[in-house]
Amino acid sequence: MKPLSRRLLAHLGACIATLVLSTGSALAAFPADKPIRMVVPYTPGGSIDTVGRLVADELQKQLGQSVVVDNKPGASGMIGSQDVARAPADGYTLLFNASSQVYMPLVVNRKTYDAEKDFTAIAQVGYVPLAVVVNSAVPFKTLRELATHARANPKKLTWATSGLGTTSHLTEEMINRDMKLDMEIILYKGAVPQLTDVMGGHVSAAVSPLPGVTPFIKGGKLRPIAVTSRARLASMPEVPTVAESGMPGFEMLSWYGLWGPANLPRELVDKLNAAVAKAVQSAHVKARFAELSFEAAPNNPEQFGRIIKEEIRRVGEVIKAANIRIDP
Repeated sequence: MKPLSRRLLAHLGACIATLVLSTGSALAAFPADKPIRMVVPYTPGGSIDTVGRLVADELQKQLGQSVVVDNKPGASGMIGSQDVARAPADGYTLLFNASSQVYMPLVVNRKTYDAEKDFTAIAQVGYVPLAVVVNSAVPFKTLRELATHARANPKKLTWATSGLGTTSHLTEEMINRDMKLDMEIILYKGAVPQLTDVMGGHVSAAVSPLPGVTPFIKGGKLRPIAVTSRARLASMPEVPTVAESGMPGFEMLSWYGLWGPANLPRELVDKLNAAVAKAVQSAHVKARFAELSFEAAPNNPEQFGRIIKEEIRRVGEVIKAANIRIDP
């Protein structure tokens, strides 16, 4: 080998070593003196935002760094998700979203992201049932009563949904199909405007996760007529399940998780996963989760990845059978 070639190889080797050492140093120092941006792809005040802010507050304590919630609603959550997918894979831009994160690519006519390839699954946070609710002024006390009235009066009643492809939307589609209801589904940009119009009497009913809808139920502004869990809830034992109301075996839960851009370094993934696990076990968060009927379910990144794959398969079969296609 010529001397010039040896010198060139030695120089390249030194550059690679410096790069490896500097990258390792940057990972070890995460998070540095720089805020972490947690994108919530829906409006403030809804279920995802409520739980996301609880987790963000505790993550700040665990990581010793500011975690700023950035609400980026639009296109049923896809705008915020795409924002994170395009961000640098350095741990400073994260996505807090619900199961709709993996449902959206299954229902849209034009897929804008791949739920597995374009993101790094960091941690599942937990899951929660949804409630079917109506304005407290209407006479319906149960989902059976609403369904009977809707069948007798086609196109008179309407659903509000917080976003296309969300658990709320898919549940309403399945109730329409299985209970043979002709109820139009009206789209809103988040749970707050969705529920506001139900309370105002502009829309007949809605399906919404408990963290966002519980304050309105407790305030007497909305009446729960069914829950989507397999069994009745201890917090609302008088409210029947959807399964009891005419759809045997039905269960639909909204689960929440934390993602980063694709190819997030494993060291950062493990650090963030451990911080989430500690955050959801804090006394304050556990107490708030209990009030919201939210069940913490922290797991490792591999387990979260398997859950995502299984949900894509399971819900994909439902979407295909119901022929649910949307163009947000």
